[in-house]
Amino acid sequence: MTSENVRENVLKALNEIRPFLQSDGGDITLVEIQDDKIVKVKLEGNCIGCSVNQLTLKSGVEMTIKKYAPQIEQVINIV
Repeated sequence: MTSENVRENVLKALNEIRPFLQSDGGDITLVEIQDDKIVKVKLEGNCIGCSVNQLTLKSGVEMTIKKYAPQIEQVINIV
């Protein structure tokens, strides 16, 4: 899978997650993908100060991204 395919799949995953985050007043932006293995995102809006954002990141975002791009090893929130 090419880097462009990985990026497309990660963006598909984020588009799937986005409505859930927006319903709580938040959002998510893709910052970068390193070596087709590590995805850096930025949680925005209410997601920034949310006490469950690490849980959201791991259980929701990372799980969904891995569904679309199984080679991704880690998702990191950039603050």
